Amino acid sequence: MDSALIPEGVKRCSFGKFIFWLVIFGAVLLWGIVAMLLCWFKGLNQTNMNDAYGFALWIWADLAVIAVGGGAFFTGLLRYIFGKDELKNIINFAVLIGFICYSSALLILAIDIGQPLRGWFIFWHANVHSMLTEVAFCLSCYFAVLTIEYIPLILENRQIDRVPFFHNLSHNMHGVMAIFAATGAFLSFFHQGSLGGVAGVLFGRPFAFREGVFIWPWTFFLFTWSAAACGPCFTILITWITEKITKKKLVRKNVIMLLAKIAGWMLATYTIAKIIDTWYWATVTAPAAGHNFMDFYSNNPLYGIWILVLEIVICGVIPSIILITKTGRRYSFLLVGAVFLGALGACVNRWVMVLQVMAVPVLTFESWFMYFPSWQEIATTILPVAYGIMLIMISYRYLPIFPQEREIEEEKHASIFV
Repeated sequence: MDSALIPEGVKRCSFGKFIFWLVIFGAVLLWGIVAMLLCWFKGLNQTNMNDAYGFALWIWADLAVIAVGGGAFFTGLLRYIFGKDELKNIINFAVLIGFICYSSALLILAIDIGQPLRGWFIFWHANVHSMLTEVAFCLSCYFAVLTIEYIPLILENRQIDRVPFFHNLSHNMHGVMAIFAATGAFLSFFHQGSLGGVAGVLFGRPFAFREGVFIWPWTFFLFTWSAAACGPCFTILITWITEKITKKKLVRKNVIMLLAKIAGWMLATYTIAKIIDTWYWATVTAPAAGHNFMDFYSNNPLYGIWILVLEIVICGVIPSIILITKTGRRYSFLLVGAVFLGALGACVNRWVMVLQVMAVPVLTFESWFMYFPSWQEIATTILPVAYGIMLIMISYRYLPIFPQEREIEEEKHASIFV
């Protein structure tokens, strides 16, 4: 039915099966939209946020998708600036994932501000003393960059590409893509860093507060570093999931191996920096504020010492060792497990820097603050997941997201007849 729109030389599932799954995820999307509209029309009283948790599930999800979406800017930097030409075969998918993550982040922020019609106040009445203003500007600008990077993929659709104007536009945009990749890396460095900087300057919250260089706390650099390390891990993970669902090899192994190796070294150096930061905070910064290390960890299931072990050891040290070793990368189950843990590590880090920061008591008469999100918060957090899956489905079906797919498919068929 839509075979004329599918990229030439590749196969896709039946249109009926495609629509069936689109409707399933569309229903989940609709559930999230209902919750979103409730928050917009009735206000933030639809959430379980309170005086202790002014930032909660939404902001964690926002920071998490921005972190794992870092694969777009870092892969683009490697491909266009550092000349890693092999990555041209996965850069399209990295851009798509980045586009999904950053559009989801902006959607979450639109829900969180409560009155989206006043969202333009951020730009027109900017608080120049706030790092969140810089985050808003860089997020918006980088999303525009990702949109520009995604447009040529749309223009390469089999039918759209037949129009000479769109064909030439796509070709010319590809020719200047290095400029946008460099711009995206610059913007990402600052907004990733400033998101970490927001936590690092909270001197009234000793769990988050960090010393640093000049005006930048250590968390400024750690957030950028972790996004560059864990973003490619997420890209590899989603690529593997897509291959399993489609039952096809979409990217050659040498491309995955190269990106995994670079991600591994980034993750290893980040983990070392994170260990040093944690040690200095535990032995110098926290005691200077009158706190012991174990004051920041509770016996309750959410904020025990296990979460530090999970973040640094299980999601840092272990996947780093696997990814930087050739033997570790060679085995698929180890590779997939490592990139999963790497991406999870960034999410855990954002969890503790948002929720645990708020939960830790800072006054002698306070106890640990507990929080559980409302169904509206859960639905609006799942909403971007459903949206992302649907956009990947549509892009995979109609756009040449994976340049090597046709070549791999032809080689597979040729080997059958040999």
